Amino acid sequence: MTYDLFIGDRSFSSWSLRGWLMFVNFGLPVRTRMVGLYGGTMTTDLAGLAPARFVPVMRDADGIVIGDSLAMAETLAERHPNAALYPRDPAARALARWMVAEMHSGFTALRADCPMQLLHQWQGFAPSEAVRADLLRIENLWTLARTRHGTGGPWLFGDYSLADAFFAPVAARIAGYDLPVGDVARDYVATTLADTRFRQWRAMGLTRHYDPMPYALDLPHTNWPGPAPRPARPVAEGTAENTVCPYSGDPVTHLLETEGRIWGFCNAFCRDKTIHDPDAWPKFTAMRDAA
Repeated sequence: MTYDLFIGDRSFSSWSLRGWLMFVNFGLPVRTRMVGLYGGTMTTDLAGLAPARFVPVMRDADGIVIGDSLAMAETLAERHPNAALYPRDPAARALARWMVAEMHSGFTALRADCPMQLLHQWQGFAPSEAVRADLLRIENLWTLARTRHGTGGPWLFGDYSLADAFFAPVAARIAGYDLPVGDVARDYVATTLADTRFRQWRAMGLTRHYDPMPYALDLPHTNWPGPAPRPARPVAEGTAENTVCPYSGDPVTHLLETEGRIWGFCNAFCRDKTIHDPDAWPKFTAMRDAA
């Protein structure tokens, strides 16, 4: 069963990010559909999915529509038990569900004061006491999960779970606003930012430009703190080393150059998402490294 997932702008829609991660990081087949969250067309775009009003929304092959990321998560966990969206250990699973629910309904100060943005890191942001209280609670939860259940891997419960999908936008906020947290939280944020799927989501978001930028602050900013992407740029002319797009298999029409080599893609989006983080795309890196 392939699901349709309706999402908003990748650079800013935190709920869409966690909706997408709950599919791709568990190998669940999905087609994404863009909704005009910041373009003013969201109501029209979701008209056929009533009573859905917000993103993300999923629709299954039978036409059943499910909105709200928590309802989506529980439905997918129920339908795909072998995918282990929650930890298999009962105690770990109970805590993971608790943390997912608290993330879904809580941390209102952090969410209000620090809207997710994946473009850069703000410098000099001063968190309020309410935001600091949210951060302390988040650190306590992350430390508890890592201490009790996380010794088998880098994620909150060792292996990747829905808790990690739900807290990915929190990690992005900590990174994007350079918020003060301790070593356990810093390590977990770095793990999230280095995740291949998270990097792909961010790279796709960077293909779109905004003027004005949503949630802009009157503060200086520096580069995004995740893994530094390999330099790449679009080129109008040249001979690509490949004749078909590594993603679609269609003929090459758009080119990029990286490290003195030229590669081709079937459209501007395929090219530009690769430009923004060439090492985040296994199909591209396999082609590049084999040539």
